[in-house]
Amino acid sequence: MTLPPPRLHLPYAPGPFRMAMGLTAVPEAEWIEIDAGYPAQLALRRALLAERRTEVLAALPGSGAAARELLACLAANLAAHHPERFRLAGGRVENRLAGETWPLPRDATEAEEALATLGHLVQEDFCLLRPDAEGPRLIAAVLCFPSRWRLRDKLGAPLAAVHGPVPLYAERLARPVDRFLAALAPGRLALRFNWAVHDDPTLFQPGGGGDTLCAVTPRDAGDRLFLRVERQTFRLLPESRAVAFGIRTHVAPLAAVAAEPGEAARLAAAVRALPPEMRRYKGLHRFEPALLAWLDARAAG
Repeated sequence: MTLPPPRLHLPYAPGPFRMAMGLTAVPEAEWIEIDAGYPAQLALRRALLAERRTEVLAALPGSGAAARELLACLAANLAAHHPERFRLAGGRVENRLAGETWPLPRDATEAEEALATLGHLVQEDFCLLRPDAEGPRLIAAVLCFPSRWRLRDKLGAPLAAVHGPVPLYAERLARPVDRFLAALAPGRLALRFNWAVHDDPTLFQPGGGGDTLCAVTPRDAGDRLFLRVERQTFRLLPESRAVAFGIRTHVAPLAAVAAEPGEAARLAAAVRALPPEMRRYKGLHRFEPALLAWLDARAAG
């Protein structure tokens, strides 16, 4: 079965830095991205769920109803919008891409089973957020492709604490995010992007970065650095009132990004516009001179 090539999302923007959610609406048919990377990524997800389950899957007591509702919602979406790849019948979802069939849990106590099935169906990771007096709280997740954070360190925390290390989040973004999630209506799907430049293309990155300088040079940065983009989606699950936060991770060599007209200059401008504390948080200080020299050379032709 032929799958489309991975999309090259380029969400960074030149100009003055703005700490904003940058939300857009997304149609139901575009909630999930499936591309030619599916077989390799599903094989990796299968291995992680089998061998490192406690690192990539976790659920608080009482999260089963939300996890089951998310799985049912996803299965219905896949069957409706990808019918040649997925089929839903008799309380089971058939994954024709992988040659597997998975039951839909009937018991609200089966949170981990529902999350594991999610992890075997799509390339997206999912976090479940529940309303709380302190703001939305992370109650469960299947997170096979983390970008330098550990699920066990964040499970049960409100979003403000989850994003504690993010510069300017508390001052500029915490309240708008909480208000947006509290006002999210059933049937509405919202989309935003997050981006970074890494020196490691590995999808499963619970750690990494740090302050150690990276031995990247202006000559080899295009092959040794990678644009990592998270396509993030939000939808309210009307029965449980939890919010499903989807994270679809894309990784592309910097050389592929710079091959697109004008993108080397746009990315260089976006990097330069970041405040110093945001550059450090993103780990750019480890290789920034080489990154910018390489981008500038490509932009100059």
